[in-house]
Amino acid sequence: MINDMLRKIPSTNEILEDVKIKELVNDKGRNAVKDIIVNITNELRIRMIEENDNNPNKINEKDIYNFVIDEVENRSINNERKEIKKVINATGIILHTNMGRSPLPKRAVDKIKDVTSGYCNLEYDLFTGERGSRYEYIEKLITRLTGAESAFVVNNNAAAVFLCINTLANNKEVIVSRSEQVEIGGSFRIPEIVQRSGARMVEIGTTNKTYISDYNNAISDDTRILLKVHKSNYKIQGFTSEVTGEELVSLAKDNDIITMEDLGSGVLLDLQDYYMPYEPTVMDQVKKGIDIITFSGDKLLGGPQAGIIVGKKELIEKIKVNPLTRMVRIDKMSLIALQEVLKIYIENEDVKKNIPIIDMLTKTTDGLAEEANNLKTLIKNEVNDNINIDIIEGEDVPGGGSLPGVVIKGISLAITIDKISPNELQNRLRNYSIPIICKIKNDRLMLNMRTIDRKDYKSIADALKSIVDNDYI
Repeated sequence: MINDMLRKIPSTNEILEDVKIKELVNDKGRNAVKDIIVNITNELRIRMIEENDNNPNKINEKDIYNFVIDEVENRSINNERKEIKKVINATGIILHTNMGRSPLPKRAVDKIKDVTSGYCNLEYDLFTGERGSRYEYIEKLITRLTGAESAFVVNNNAAAVFLCINTLANNKEVIVSRSEQVEIGGSFRIPEIVQRSGARMVEIGTTNKTYISDYNNAISDDTRILLKVHKSNYKIQGFTSEVTGEELVSLAKDNDIITMEDLGSGVLLDLQDYYMPYEPTVMDQVKKGIDIITFSGDKLLGGPQAGIIVGKKELIEKIKVNPLTRMVRIDKMSLIALQEVLKIYIENEDVKKNIPIIDMLTKTTDGLAEEANNLKTLIKNEVNDNINIDIIEGEDVPGGGSLPGVVIKGISLAITIDKISPNELQNRLRNYSIPIICKIKNDRLMLNMRTIDRKDYKSIADALKSIVDNDYI
């Protein structure tokens, strides 16, 4: 009896001949669609066998066929949603970790396309005709910008911290203030990184107060690093005290040990010039004499994901020969992007204009209001009177574990559509062909202008028109 039921499951070829599935095959490719069909029919067989219902008349062959067709279409759509693709960030969160943090400058994108479409001199010395180093040129750019003696690059900042401690303090002690035991995204915690790197972490001070005497009292014969971690994703206020970089450097020199700082965001500009709160630059910390500094490439620097290490040449040379460098090596596309971003800073190009993150951080409310009016006009021209749009003041944030507590005055479009709830509208925009990610506030959908690129205005208008006209797919 079970065999009679199993025979009602359509064959793979039968499904492939369906008109709807043929359209999918033309779009996604035969093999991709075939794999989905095989998975669905196999799951059906297993379910029928497990349920072991001996009444074959209970199952309608046409219903099974229609179920498979619908399921193939649904899974194909779901698979497409899971692939990495362009989205429009209308949240006002500038460095949105879940959306890839820093968008790359056009110059970097163009260079990646040009270089990676063929071969390149990644590790080939054009002067000697022999093997070269992928790090040589990028080190020159970084040291020129920061004033550091030497530099090295890996694939992310957590790897940079790990590599430095593993190289310089393996089986030895690293002293860290309790107020600086940071957890970054994805539950990566400084204590765990220190432990996994092979060092022993020595905790000092309290949550709100740490003094230079706490460091001094904790130093032993096994101490190798005094580690300072910049609080780039949280802020402690009130009755507080922390040790400065200069104090730490002086103490370390007296005891012949290393100072190291995880600077996190890695800003290269004085943000006060753009009416933002002070954030220590890499150059500031280098001038203080800190031996090793690590920071991210894809935060306030405005580049690709990377972990950048700068500091004393003799220490960087030790880090370079650690066998683990191969495991955390930066790839060629990230290296090319980082190279171009650094050159924007060095060549004194208009950083605000050419690095998207800096441009977004420094936009004025007057400029945003003008852009909001432009987008509102475009939407109104595309969409009928069923849509209601107001231009309102709002709040934006740097995000991405940078500039904690900073809120930037912003401008938003507040949207409602007759007969469509804000939640439904948000869901439809998120599932549009170019996903538009936005927030809801006071029962209205918000499009925060600060993080929306002007070239995406038409896509937003088209999406809203499609929803209002019931043509949304």
